[in-house]
Amino acid sequence: MQELRGKIYLEDGAVQPCQLENGRHCVPIDKDSWHLLILDEKRRVQGCIRCREHSPNIDPRKLAVSQSALARSIEWNRPLENAVRAELALAQRLGHRIVELGGLALDQAIRGTTEALRMALGVYALCRQLGGAVGLSTVTQRHCSASILRRIGGQPLESKGLELPSYYDPLYDCQMEVMRFYSWAPNPRYRLWVDDLVAELGQIHVIAPRRGYNFVPRAYAASLGRI
Repeated sequence: MQELRGKIYLEDGAVQPCQLENGRHCVPIDKDSWHLLILDEKRRVQGCIRCREHSPNIDPRKLAVSQSALARSIEWNRPLENAVRAELALAQRLGHRIVELGGLALDQAIRGTTEALRMALGVYALCRQLGGAVGLSTVTQRHCSASILRRIGGQPLESKGLELPSYYDPLYDCQMEVMRFYSWAPNPRYRLWVDDLVAELGQIHVIAPRRGYNFVPRAYAASLGRI
């Protein structure tokens, strides 16, 4: 998974070789997160996305969206903060978790295919398995990632009815959007897909730390396999 991210992000210019560890894109939060993977017939990772859980009582300043380039904008800092707090309040009222998406990487072979769409829908299914979640994410416009999330039910964050704009992120050298999604409200067109994936998640392999390992994460890696 980290090797795929390293390869794709390097090709996109989102990272430099010095930021990789033996070709792998490694970040500390990987250990604390769920990872949905798409595997080919040889069980090589062709796609991945990270889903990190938080309590709805988390300090909003600790969320990735609150540390984005948009959060450093004098004009948009306060609207972004208000929007994030509104989503946290919604999660608290519903008794749901907050999840943050990240670590998306797709091999060229599956870009624009139903497999990429299926992986995105898998996030809805995973969040349903977790008991329901309000999702927040900074999503790149590169490779139509933001468009895919919009297609399946994601929406831009809003503050008092005002849609927050896309922005340029110098860290990844691309245009980004801050978006939200609700696990209970996918695009109706894909609701049956999500239902099928919820059932499938109960049958797939889950990779977890071995017994005696000195780190016990809340969540583990799950493989969606092939369509």
